[in-house]
Amino acid sequence: MSKHYKYICTNCGNKFVSELIESKKIYLCPDCGSSAKNTPLKGVLTIEYDYEQLKNTYSKKKFLSFAAGEIWNYPDLWPIDFNMIDKNDLEKLSLPSNQILRYNVDGRELYFQDETRNPTYSYKDRASILVALKAKERGINEIAAASTGNAGSSLAGICGRLGLTAHIFVPKNIPEAKRIQIQSYGANIYLVDGDYDQAFDLCLEISTKNNWYNRNTAYNPLTIEGKKSAAFDIYNNLKGKIPRVIFVPVGDGVILGGLHKGFVELKRLELIDYLPKLIAVQAEGSSAVVDFISSNKFDYKPAETIADSICAGAPRNLYMAANAVKESNSFGIKVSDNEILYAQKELAHKTSLLVEPSCASTFAAYQKVKDKFEKDEKIMLLMTGSGLKDFEALKTWNEKLCVKRSDEWKSLLIK
Repeated sequence: MSKHYKYICTNCGNKFVSELIESKKIYLCPDCGSSAKNTPLKGVLTIEYDYEQLKNTYSKKKFLSFAAGEIWNYPDLWPIDFNMIDKNDLEKLSLPSNQILRYNVDGRELYFQDETRNPTYSYKDRASILVALKAKERGINEIAAASTGNAGSSLAGICGRLGLTAHIFVPKNIPEAKRIQIQSYGANIYLVDGDYDQAFDLCLEISTKNNWYNRNTAYNPLTIEGKKSAAFDIYNNLKGKIPRVIFVPVGDGVILGGLHKGFVELKRLELIDYLPKLIAVQAEGSSAVVDFISSNKFDYKPAETIADSICAGAPRNLYMAANAVKESNSFGIKVSDNEILYAQKELAHKTSLLVEPSCASTFAAYQKVKDKFEKDEKIMLLMTGSGLKDFEALKTWNEKLCVKRSDEWKSLLIK
């Protein structure tokens, strides 16, 4: 059966028929792709559809009639044959139908895209769902991934729902809550004596030799494709009136690249007439993408930050992420770990959004540059993971409580 999409290289621009890429489990461009250690990926593939034809299929009225969180409602915009997937399996993968929350914070209304209620409590479910569905379509039973925590727990949980086997490679400093989550879903977990970049490379090597399907971020084109789905959900939930500015936490750069791709597709379908500014937010100790945006130069150095989900010394999707910022006429910004932790606390106190440090970074960044925007500018912050995934970060700003007897509490509290 002829497929309705093609793969295109983000580096050389060459296009490839989908059957060639998928039947041979090709991940990077066959002509120029490479995955050298401690280096951003070259030849990352993305997926392209016939947008001119699809303009006739998806009018604004029709697109807005779809329930958010159910990607199978518009099958022509995904590289999946949904007829090959059991409907019960699809139902297990639904995301919340409305993830957008609005809060008045210090006199300004802010929009929050809250991904903490996804199946495994993070944005990474969007990528894992698409990768797992492709595995089901092609009769693949084992999937591997390297992760700082969220991608691994996501793949473990999604594979558990679909009866697939997950192999997860994680760095030794993974937050305990995320490690326990991966183990609790029954996945095979391999603790690597090294950082995320080493886990990434080891996962590539072993999965290639064992012929496991690989979910590594950016390496598998479907991770980018899955993460574009948030753009569609934002469009639906806001009735087509998308934000002008979105603060995006950035590690490997796949959320940023995927989100931008989603908005570009909406524009090519003539459903929107502008692209939101995507502001790339990184921790000072892991800032390769922001540094590249300003210097157009990549120099590897080990990353270190309390925001483990955006800790990557060699962002694998560096070039696509930087291009997303430039195409959206935006910029990158760095925040310190202290600013991140303070923002995490402020968010919890002012909005009751308990998020992990990676997405608290967006609130920290917003606080640094908020005066650049008009008061009525529609601004959104991505909240990509639950704060309960990292207890250690929460412990830094929650004091240890003392125990008192009942009579002691009575003497203190009864007036």
